[in-house]
Amino acid sequence: MGTEDASHAALVCHPHPLYGGTLHNKVVFHTMKALNSFGFPVLRFNFRGTGLSQGEHDNGRGELDDVRTALDWLENEYRQPILFAGFSFGAAVGLRAACPDRRVSALIALGVPVSPIDNRAYEYDFLSACTKPKLFVSGDRDQFGPRTQLEKMIESVAEPKQLVMIAAADHFFEGRLREMRESVEGWIKKTIVSGTAS
Repeated sequence: MGTEDASHAALVCHPHPLYGGTLHNKVVFHTMKALNSFGFPVLRFNFRGTGLSQGEHDNGRGELDDVRTALDWLENEYRQPILFAGFSFGAAVGLRAACPDRRVSALIALGVPVSPIDNRAYEYDFLSACTKPKLFVSGDRDQFGPRTQLEKMIESVAEPKQLVMIAAADHFFEGRLREMRESVEGWIKKTIVSGTAS
């Protein structure tokens, strides 16, 4: 299936720029490949001040605008519902922009940081009003997403939602990228391809 026939387009956001996060991150790459496997065109980009992107890191504030700009580009280019996916910082920032955006039909959050990364705790209260389908994938040894804290946060998230914990995986899914990718693909097949999210 060519991308011109795709039912959705997709956006994938990378982890924290100040700690080496770029669009070339392994988790971002494997997520892109999972989305591509369904024929969805996928946009990866560098947040402001990362790689060749202009500007400076803005502690998640300006990065919200980066996500919105990427969503604008996808809408103009493909005119299809958009799937959002983000890893770590990319999930924390991207969910905030994507949840209220009418163009986004479903959300994938990988390695959601519930413990502070940069001496900053991320808030997810807005997810209690986000009724789009949501997949959360984390490692059960995630140093920024301890299981108890993560499960407590997800309790307050609106349905529909699913949490997948990858056994023996750390924050970066080191040695467990295949399981992470299979979790994403399985959820897309069930939730998106079967037609429940449009």
